[in-house]
Amino acid sequence: MVEARGMKTVGAIEDPALLSESQRAALLTLLTDEDFSIYSAVRKKILACGPAAKDWLRPYATSSDPALRRRTHEIILFFEKQAADNAFLAFCIRHGEDLDLEEGAWLLARTVYPEINVEGYRALLDNFAGELCERINPSAPPRTILTLINQYLFDELGFSGNEEDYYDPDNSYLNRVLDRRTGNPINLCLLYMLLGRRLRLPIAGIGLPGHFICRFQSSSAEVYLDVFHRGKLLTKADCVHYLLNGSFSVKDEYLSPVTPRRLMLRVCANLYQIYLMREKEDEATRLQRYVVALGR
Repeated sequence: MVEARGMKTVGAIEDPALLSESQRAALLTLLTDEDFSIYSAVRKKILACGPAAKDWLRPYATSSDPALRRRTHEIILFFEKQAADNAFLAFCIRHGEDLDLEEGAWLLARTVYPEINVEGYRALLDNFAGELCERINPSAPPRTILTLINQYLFDELGFSGNEEDYYDPDNSYLNRVLDRRTGNPINLCLLYMLLGRRLRLPIAGIGLPGHFICRFQSSSAEVYLDVFHRGKLLTKADCVHYLLNGSFSVKDEYLSPVTPRRLMLRVCANLYQIYLMREKEDEATRLQRYVVALGR
């Protein structure tokens, strides 16, 4: 039984998935109680009903009562995050090295932002690519093409590496990278790669130790890009110099493209470390499951 102050009680529910109208009404009445212990008990009872509770809660998410609106929305969001978590975990388990990187990025984003309009973000990327397609001559030298992309992304659209708050978790979620026009190295590279795919350009991710960059590779040219630093164009020698300066071994694997699965694993591993550092244990546990699934 859920008990509260005085006469405020909700009777025990044998099967929480099958609430009567009167039981639902009682829960909704107590949901707005100012006593946080009452709210917590009622919230726990509603969560025990499972995702089906969303159907009868949803109309109250637009209630004129601010407290009911806020608390109903919070519970619905919990269920939607739970569903997104299950969907991304299943995606990680089901797909191999060549998983669909963009689909994976959106599924990961929904584990924190389940209500995002993914089709809207895809359309935004399509629009970026469309603008670039009108400016790029496919037969131009690679450095010319990449300079044009850099000018568009960093000068016109205002994308930049988030050096002020490098360990902000939002740097690792593609929707927030697009919203704020900033991110960490791997997710800015992800953006660059997704545009490259739309433009049919041979752009891949390169997982250097401690840094992530891109590479344009064709039969006639090999150009590396430090996307975090406004798409700075690099040579292979520059990358070798970076490795030597960092006391890393010069291994072929460091300068070879990472598979989509390895890239997604690195994104999740970064997030796991960030949440640990910020002492967000629930979030760290969630990311650890993804890391385990992707690391198989």
